[in-house]
Amino acid sequence: MRVSPNNKQPLIVAGPTGVGKSIFAVELALRFGGEIIGADAYQVYAGMGVLTAQPGPELTSQVPHHLMGILDPSERFDAARFAAIARETMAKICARGRRPILVGGSGLYLKALTHGLAELPPVDPALRAELSALSPDELRERLDRADPEARRHIDFQNPRRVLRALEIHHQTGRTTARQRELWDAPPTLEHDGILLVRERTELMARIEENVRTMLTQNVVEEVMALGEIGPTAAMAIGLREIQALARGEATREETQRAITLATGRYAKRQLTWFRNQFSFNSMDLTGLRNVGEFPFNAFFPELA
Repeated sequence: MRVSPNNKQPLIVAGPTGVGKSIFAVELALRFGGEIIGADAYQVYAGMGVLTAQPGPELTSQVPHHLMGILDPSERFDAARFAAIARETMAKICARGRRPILVGGSGLYLKALTHGLAELPPVDPALRAELSALSPDELRERLDRADPEARRHIDFQNPRRVLRALEIHHQTGRTTARQRELWDAPPTLEHDGILLVRERTELMARIEENVRTMLTQNVVEEVMALGEIGPTAAMAIGLREIQALARGEATREETQRAITLATGRYAKRQLTWFRNQFSFNSMDLTGLRNVGEFPFNAFFPELA
């Protein structure tokens, strides 16, 4: 693929969890003279480095990283706030003569950055209170009845997304599909994009290995040391399972299986999102354990 010669045009490295985005992005940043901006809803939180697989010093020492480990877990974070902070960070990187390279699997955040957010009604406190009193299953049932196609467009395992979709439907009468149509305008931010993929069996094996490794580290101590956890950080995959493990409600083997299953499902949803919402060039990393072996010069003629 060809990357724009404009050094100020951001380059997005997207893909499912476990595919190898962090290492790949560092390799790209070293070659393109870039700095990395995290586009992950949970890596943005401090004190959750092991749980959220934040890049370690072996990577951050090579290339500057931004928007990782900067917020207290009690703080709310959303796509609009991410887009605002990311734009400020990109401007500073460009001012240094460097290239912004956005890396992450939070598709909604990246879409908000590249296309803006569709105009939404403000939160109605009375409606929010009414819906917040419902269980996640009740919220899903209500949205299913109101908008049978909603499951194709939003993550039904995320109660916050379900609640917000239901609110918007109540307030505007718009389905999630219609909301997406309003969002399908040309991008407001010119960008290059890469979607990293691996063969499914290999990706799942990597996810399982990552979860197993995480549980050998101090992740239980890390989670138990967290103070107040806000609604965004509370959705981090593995948080509830680790808390249950710490309380003695699950064995380490049960915890590993549960997190691996949840992560695999999340990876599948990520791929579906990126393929439906972006037209990024796909790059298959199947068989590569060392991303540094990827034939960068062949795929990026600019580097030859």
